[in-house]
Amino acid sequence: MLDLHYWPTPNGKKVTIQLEECGLDYRIVPCNIGRGDQFTESFLSINPNNRMPALVDHAPLQGNQPISVFESGAIMLYLAEKTGQFLPTDPREKYQVIQWVMWQMANQGPKTGECGHFRRLGDSEGDQSYAVTRFTDEVNRFYGVLNNQLYQQPYLCGETYTIADMICYPWCVNWAGQGQDINDFKYVKRWFEALSARPAVQRGMAVGDELRNDPASLSEAERAELKAMLYNQRARPAPETGGLL
Repeated sequence: MLDLHYWPTPNGKKVTIQLEECGLDYRIVPCNIGRGDQFTESFLSINPNNRMPALVDHAPLQGNQPISVFESGAIMLYLAEKTGQFLPTDPREKYQVIQWVMWQMANQGPKTGECGHFRRLGDSEGDQSYAVTRFTDEVNRFYGVLNNQLYQQPYLCGETYTIADMICYPWCVNWAGQGQDINDFKYVKRWFEALSARPAVQRGMAVGDELRNDPASLSEAERAELKAMLYNQRARPAPETGGLL
């Protein structure tokens, strides 16, 4: 059995799409990032970076003890290798896919997240116009990168649908909220619509819809507490005793 510690965000939905595409049995373990579940000791034992998703495979191919994996890209590579699906074995083709997985993790995901953060923030914390322009333009550049990659091929890595497509798709869903118009990127739009029509993508995107928090239900004090918990995090101190020093 696979346990996916999850909350319905683009990073979580990358993995649920893959799980559905692979036809794997899995169990969702809610990790309510608006309540602080990601900071609990039990969660930190499988992901010291206090971010979801995280995967625990209780029946790894090698047998023995469960294997835990954090970071969505690493999880997707693990599942692709475990199942032999959606990741080519030929080195040239395999690393074509891996480089796009790395591109998503290092570029599209973080910068699009920052774009959303500053666009939602508005002027409540002062003038955000530079940050909004900076990250909105960068996201626009990413759509251009995808558009050019999809110019003469149906999927990011050629004729075959892979985890490279799955990992990029959820971050394109909210294109309007990112200050973009998908109609400006006709090859991305064609790819996006083709993936949106896949039943497994639809199922993966729907996982956890019932888990969402309702910000309108929070008091001002609760909103302030949530903001203090989630934003401007700094290093967690290591234990004072029992280490290697």
